[in-house]
Amino acid sequence: MYTDKISDSGNNRKKSRVVVYPAPDGGALQRDYILRVRPEGEEQWQEVTIYQVKVDMHDVRHSSMAFFDFCGRVEVEITFPRFYTVYCADIRPLGLGIVPVTEPKRVSFYLDKAADLSIEINKERFHNLHLFAGAITEAPDKYGENVFLVKGSLEKPGHIGDGLNREIAALPEGRLVYIEAGIYYIGEFIWHLPSHTKIYLEGGAILKGALVCDKAENIHIYGRGMLYQADFERFSSVNGLRISHSSNIVAENLMFINPPHYTVHLGESENITIRHIKSFSCEGWSDGIDIMSCKNVTVEGGFLRTSDDCIAIYGSRWDNRGGSRNILVKDITLWADVAHPLMVGTHGDYEKGGDTIENITFQNIDILEHHEYQPEYLGAMTINAGDGNTVRNVIYRDIRIEPFEHGKVMDIQVKWNRDYNPIPGHLISGIVMERIFVRTGPGEEPSSISGYDEKHVVENVEIREFYRDGKRVESLEEANICVGKFTKDVKICSGR
Repeated sequence: MYTDKISDSGNNRKKSRVVVYPAPDGGALQRDYILRVRPEGEEQWQEVTIYQVKVDMHDVRHSSMAFFDFCGRVEVEITFPRFYTVYCADIRPLGLGIVPVTEPKRVSFYLDKAADLSIEINKERFHNLHLFAGAITEAPDKYGENVFLVKGSLEKPGHIGDGLNREIAALPEGRLVYIEAGIYYIGEFIWHLPSHTKIYLEGGAILKGALVCDKAENIHIYGRGMLYQADFERFSSVNGLRISHSSNIVAENLMFINPPHYTVHLGESENITIRHIKSFSCEGWSDGIDIMSCKNVTVEGGFLRTSDDCIAIYGSRWDNRGGSRNILVKDITLWADVAHPLMVGTHGDYEKGGDTIENITFQNIDILEHHEYQPEYLGAMTINAGDGNTVRNVIYRDIRIEPFEHGKVMDIQVKWNRDYNPIPGHLISGIVMERIFVRTGPGEEPSSISGYDEKHVVENVEIREFYRDGKRVESLEEANICVGKFTKDVKICSGR
């Protein structure tokens, strides 16, 4: 359902529109907030469903998540069903500059472009409201040619089993599977997606289980639905989406609620696009997007709040062989309740002397949290080359790091982590950090750049335009970066 509003702005006529989605019976809802939205100038509000998500493995708490789509300019209102006095309200990322109007029982603000937000009342980061306000995209025609329609119900659950793939296979390649709103239990918890297929999840579609692309090609998974896995045990090791030994896969605009293992596991695959994924996790080893032995991967947009690394890029691991190269991560918001927001280099083919992990770009990224006390695992931006790996040609550009609980801004080391590495890494070379913006906090330890020994070094690290609390720093010392032994040509460009 949606509401239209036409408004004039000078000579431009602008159409404001809001799309909210139904919630099926049995969805895990949260009642901490009441969220309403309306096009600017309209009188009638639309209430937005709020779902429960679990965060932070150290002390698992129930947080809130909601989503709607819009165009034009809309007003957002948050009130509280239980007694709650608002003393302050922060909307992050802070770089968006959204300043709400705060009243004792109400918070409101306007949006004129899509945004993934954390709304924090009275500095509360664990019972906060995660709001994903997306751009409107039109759904495909569910009654079109070569469409397999999975009919849903908001009142009772449905099932997706092996028989569905047999029916899909009767349609020509390039077919579309359209899944209507409703809750669906995936048979044996795993749906192996067929090649040459598009799968669309309507807003309000909730799949209980996991998706797998294994030795597959030409699959597009998209829509406004979610994968719900909060009922799975940690050691089931179920991923939200596993893409293994596959090519030409696109996954976009999906939400993953509490997978016990990775949100997206990429292994020995190529030509992969992960776009505007939202995810929450609260278990050990419940990383966000892990990329192993892959090439030509784009991760674009989205919001990951995870209880382990948000994004990790490795070489060989498990049944995945080879290095990783040509990886672009951009326009995303990361929140690591544990471990690293950005991690590169730990795992590789140590039995054959390591892998090469190269040509990696991290661009236009907001880091909202980094919370880690174990000394081997600190660093919002981390390259830890282990297993004989060579890591080279890595760019960090336009990275905004907000005050975090505890950790380092960066940690670049050739190292031997004996918990995971049978041998130390080989080399880190050609690292560029450009336009890094740090808002300092009391939990920051000095950053580190160091090699392992004379034969395993870090070389050619250039830091350009590094800012702390809005001031451009002129030296490594001002940047709070300690350069250790076994390094060559590590420099910060001072002046303008």
